Amino acid sequence: MTETTGAGANGRERDRERDQEAVSRFVERFAAELTDAGMPRMASRVFAALLASDAGVMTSAGLAEALRISPAAVSGAVRYLTQVDMIGREREPGTRRDRYRLNAEVWFQALTRRDQLLIRWEGVLRDGAKTLGADSPAGSRVAETAEFIEFLQKEFEGVLDRWREHRAALGEDRP
Repeated sequence: MTETTGAGANGRERDRERDQEAVSRFVERFAAELTDAGMPRMASRVFAALLASDAGVMTSAGLAEALRISPAAVSGAVRYLTQVDMIGREREPGTRRDRYRLNAEVWFQALTRRDQLLIRWEGVLRDGAKTLGADSPAGSRVAETAEFIEFLQKEFEGVLDRWREHRAALGEDRP
């Protein structure tokens, strides 16, 4: 993870001082966890590499070199990551090359999108419970699932509010 486009001299110095093999092991370990959770393997690796870079920004060539993968693998991974809003694509100043940047508050945004998914699931589940009949075992099971999803949504809102308060208390003014 040596490319630190946009990190400045301090970021480049820190990257050189780090044990690059240990950084690579971390990237692969975290990528494996993301893959186990359902994210595509190459997207997991690219995301972990960006997360481990001080700048949070790398070009396709830098990602391919750091991860020892083909440019085609990088292309597919960044396509997925941009579609799910985990990274953004921007033009490297003064060139025609794209670079990829972690989105601000990537975890917050990912969970917010998950909340929208839960809202849709709850609606479908409630319709399904009606279709199956509230008195049937299947209808009861589906209705309970909808109630659980509704509960998660309410709890999720509080968790996000508490996260914002936590960051504010720490004096973090990042967007």
